[in-house]
Amino acid sequence: MRATTTILCALAFILLAAGHARAQEAGTSRPGGEPIAVGVHVSPPFVMKDGARFNGMAVELWEELAARLERPYTYREYATFGDLVRATEAGEVDLAVSNLTVTERRAQQIDFTQPWFDGGLRIMVSAGAGAGFWDVVGGLSDSGYLRSYAWIALVILAAAVLLTAFDRYFDKDFPRRWRDGFAESFYTVMQVATTGRPASRKNLFGWIGRIWQGLWLVAGVAVLAFVTSSVTSVMTTLALTNQIHGIQDLAGRTVGVLRDTVAHEYVRGAGLRHSSFLSIEEAVAALGDGSIAAIVEDAPVLEYYAHSRPGAGVRVVGRLFEPDKYAFGTPHGSDLRRPVTVQILAAHERGEIARLRAKYFGDGS
Repeated sequence: MRATTTILCALAFILLAAGHARAQEAGTSRPGGEPIAVGVHVSPPFVMKDGARFNGMAVELWEELAARLERPYTYREYATFGDLVRATEAGEVDLAVSNLTVTERRAQQIDFTQPWFDGGLRIMVSAGAGAGFWDVVGGLSDSGYLRSYAWIALVILAAAVLLTAFDRYFDKDFPRRWRDGFAESFYTVMQVATTGRPASRKNLFGWIGRIWQGLWLVAGVAVLAFVTSSVTSVMTTLALTNQIHGIQDLAGRTVGVLRDTVAHEYVRGAGLRHSSFLSIEEAVAALGDGSIAAIVEDAPVLEYYAHSRPGAGVRVVGRLFEPDKYAFGTPHGSDLRRPVTVQILAAHERGEIARLRAKYFGDGS
């Protein structure tokens, strides 16, 4: 009986030792347990995609944190921030990694870690934005100048007809056919009206003719000055009104935003006319073809795009508005939130986040 008990105890000890060894072996091959499902949304320079590999400031930060947590992970990509937040809320992913802005509405859906980046909104416009031909025509019409131009045109035509009749009667060398004579007179009148210089023509009446030609020259200079000043005035006004310096200049214009972003929520709340896009490249294309007047988006995203693509013909204008913060997101009650928050604070203290910011935005950012 005693021998049987001893044998059973020995077998139990062996089984326990084997189970412990297997557990250690499993822990070594998969540190920290199951891989963390990390949801990402491509938003340069925070999340970028190179083939099947993700990189960017937020991705680099997370991978440094994961190494310190000794946790494996896998990535899942989502088309919009809204999709990413909803996937995190539903528990499809354990952690949302991107330039995810902390908002009250999102905080009702998911939990946020310690913020790791200060952001906000800015405006991007076309570098060559200005008044086009039809804008000038519309401005001249609204100002009443087109009506004045019509009267000037009638006066020019009447003057050409009268001059033709006058020269046909007094100048024997003037073309006899009305068509040819009118063309010659019209050219003479337009030469004075458009250049302000006297036309080359006979002086048929001595000093009286010269005085008449001088008066006609003054009238031509006046017409030229009026047309020039009116067009310049309208173009200057259009240039001033077309300029966008801040959010106050967006009223009545169509602006572009990225779908399901904080900027999208902002323009809807402000009542601005807008179009939404899935990517910054689509929004810039719409800006280039004139479909939208400006893009409202996270300042770092716009600044990075303009800096990394100097030939894109865009510029970022105005001051930062609607300041906000970026954080990572977890499902409500996740055990991952606290260790990730602790590691973010440690990364701040070690200067790792400042180093990443300098890498992607320069030392002066």
